[in-house]
Amino acid sequence: MQISVVIPLLNEEQSLAELYNWIAKVMRSNSFSYEILFIDDGSTDASWETIESLSNLDSSVKGIRFNRNYGKSQALHAGFLKAKGDVIITMDADLQDNPEEIPELYEMITMNGYDLVSGWKKKRYDNVVTKNLPSKLFNAAARKTSGVKLHDFNCGLKAYKKEVIKNIDVYGEMHRYIPVLAKNAGYYKITEKVVQHQARKYGTTKFGINRFIHGFLDLISIWFLSKFGRRPMHLFGALGVLMFIIGLVAAGWIGFSKLYKLYHGIPNVLVTSNPWFYISLTVMIIGTQFFLAGFLGELILRSKREKERYLIKKTTTNI
Repeated sequence: MQISVVIPLLNEEQSLAELYNWIAKVMRSNSFSYEILFIDDGSTDASWETIESLSNLDSSVKGIRFNRNYGKSQALHAGFLKAKGDVIITMDADLQDNPEEIPELYEMITMNGYDLVSGWKKKRYDNVVTKNLPSKLFNAAARKTSGVKLHDFNCGLKAYKKEVIKNIDVYGEMHRYIPVLAKNAGYYKITEKVVQHQARKYGTTKFGINRFIHGFLDLISIWFLSKFGRRPMHLFGALGVLMFIIGLVAAGWIGFSKLYKLYHGIPNVLVTSNPWFYISLTVMIIGTQFFLAGFLGELILRSKREKERYLIKKTTTNI
């Protein structure tokens, strides 16, 4: 199979049939062998019934329905596990991503040898204050922190070589950072393509301004995990030892100063009356805690077990 189209969705019943017809038209006109995977992330409208109807009409349409809303990352994770195509295309279900981009994205993966191609919505039809400006700030921070030179990390329209999505783990809210996860896994041939962005035709956006706050927090998490995720002791242990030594040297100096002044008859205060004694003691305690945190992190890393992060309520019969 050449292409798998993975589409996470939440309450998009109005757009699903139109999106399917558009994708199918593009696929058939280019003679692609394909499948369309709709991942229903706990919709409360008739989205799942629409998916089942489409699946009954066309065996290339497959669906997975979550027990409740788990988030876009979990939906992509489930779709990636089931995808069979040599190239995996992800897009949103709100008709803001253009399926006409699929042939060129496919060619960039298969002919130009890229591991990942990310869409760049250079001209957007979103609200400037609530979406465009925060998105620009977010993308600038992501580029600076991750070293991946993309203009639009949030764009849902992306293309992946099958090998990439089978070897990275999309969890939490990390769907924004799949290019970073890919880079950390050793897939460096990452590029972007300017894609057409369309105004939302049906419904309302499912993401608010809080997604950018969560995005920045996730960015810090992924930076930390990429640097120290496999060796937490390298960070916490080093900080702990350094702080403990600083506190110990400071405490030693206070003790030496006390003895020196006593020997020379110089008036002095009790060690426990010296505020620097408590500062050095606190630094030593914090250093010990950092070291223990690193040690516990190593133990957890070595003993962790994989656990399903979502419950699948139903799938179409052809999946």
